[in-house]
Amino acid sequence: MRAERERAGLSLSELARRAGLSKSTLSQLESGRGNPGVETVWSLATVLGVPFSALIDPPQPERALVRAGAGDPTRSDLADYTALVLSHSPPHVRRDLYRIDAEPGAVKVSVAHATGTVEHVVVITGRARAGTRDDPEDLSPGDYLRYPGDVEHLFEALEPGTSAVLVSQQR
Repeated sequence: MRAERERAGLSLSELARRAGLSKSTLSQLESGRGNPGVETVWSLATVLGVPFSALIDPPQPERALVRAGAGDPTRSDLADYTALVLSHSPPHVRRDLYRIDAEPGAVKVSVAHATGTVEHVVVITGRARAGTRDDPEDLSPGDYLRYPGDVEHLFEALEPGTSAVLVSQQR
């Protein structure tokens, strides 16, 4: 995170202000002592203009296999929702691939990401409501939806055991 902050030419104080975090929280995250929720990481990624995965994953080898149930997902602080980065952007590509697992209850509302971000979602199991906050769609297994990720958007599990594949693409 420090390298991305410095690349963006932001002080610790300025990044904290823009992301709506305290300077001490950001300092802890940069030193590897914090455990941020998905909302905090998205906020920082948006301010820095980088993909979500750039702040949480080391570079990946050319070939990768992620077994079902494997990995260390990032949990939402506000909903029963986890996002596991399956593949993050290689250099000069701005897209991340996630597996989403969610349960009915609180709606996972995401703030607008960087300008030009588009999200693609395919429901695998269960049913979900997803899309922009003012125009969501109800989705069943196999349904695909593309929507702007640079406006407030949501994902809501409508059935227990809902899972989806999400691609976040920055133009």
